[in-house]
Amino acid sequence: MSDSTLSIALTPSLGDYFREPVGEAIRGKDLEASSATETYLVQLLSDFAKPSGETTSPLSEPVTFLLRDAMEASGVDRFRKLQSLGDGVLYGVGFFGRGVRGVDREYLLQTGATAYGHAAQMLRTGQGALAGPDILDELARKFARFVDVLAYVSDWVLAKSARGHKGVVELYERWLQTGSSVLTSELGQRGVLPLKKSGGIS
Repeated sequence: MSDSTLSIALTPSLGDYFREPVGEAIRGKDLEASSATETYLVQLLSDFAKPSGETTSPLSEPVTFLLRDAMEASGVDRFRKLQSLGDGVLYGVGFFGRGVRGVDREYLLQTGATAYGHAAQMLRTGQGALAGPDILDELARKFARFVDVLAYVSDWVLAKSARGHKGVVELYERWLQTGSSVLTSELGQRGVLPLKKSGGIS
């Protein structure tokens, strides 16, 4: 396995766009994360913002089968499938998985963490002691916390992109589901005090 496997090549515009909310989320959630892992998350979001065939969310397919296929592969193909599965579950649950609850959510989190964990083990086995931060191992160990980071970014993107009356309604509807502090702040800046009770928006 070569060191280039985890190389980061940010597109300036998207990288700059996502770096702010990723950093805010990590600091706001008091999450210890290496700068390399923070950069990895920025790159992940940038990649999924301009998806290719390799950056599609696996949530449209049974993740059990994807994990099985990855574990049955070998060499670089196995590593790529494991990393891709971890990436896809992290992005899918973090950015779009607000409606995933209970057993289904726990299963997805476990699957994503397992995929990253096996990929990290392959790196350790192939390279011995890693020279730099073990990004995939950190993602595996704190998978649920990093899902929360991406959920924060999802709310941040919605807040920044909402336009007009319809946008405010969308913000409020998301806030009703999540109680997100990001959305609370954004609604307040727009002169709206959200209340979770009958009578609607104050």
